[in-house]
Amino acid sequence: MAKKSKKVNKIQEFRSMSEQDLQSSINEATLRLKKMTFSHAITPIDNPMGIRINRREIAQMQTELRRKQLGF
Repeated sequence: MAKKSKKVNKIQEFRSMSEQDLQSSINEATLRLKKMTFSHAITPIDNPMGIRINRREIAQMQTELRRKQLGF
């Protein structure tokens, strides 16, 4: 149940951000994902679930950005 509230808080945080803030956060997270993926290809990273979590976070931010662009 605590996981659900963290997810809701994260989504609410994305909703409160402006379009420019969301775009910059998406760019930072994408760069972080590329670095994680590259380092994981060379040597296994300690927490490979971080890649999935980061990818999911990027998708949530992109969804909120698109929602704002459409005016919902």
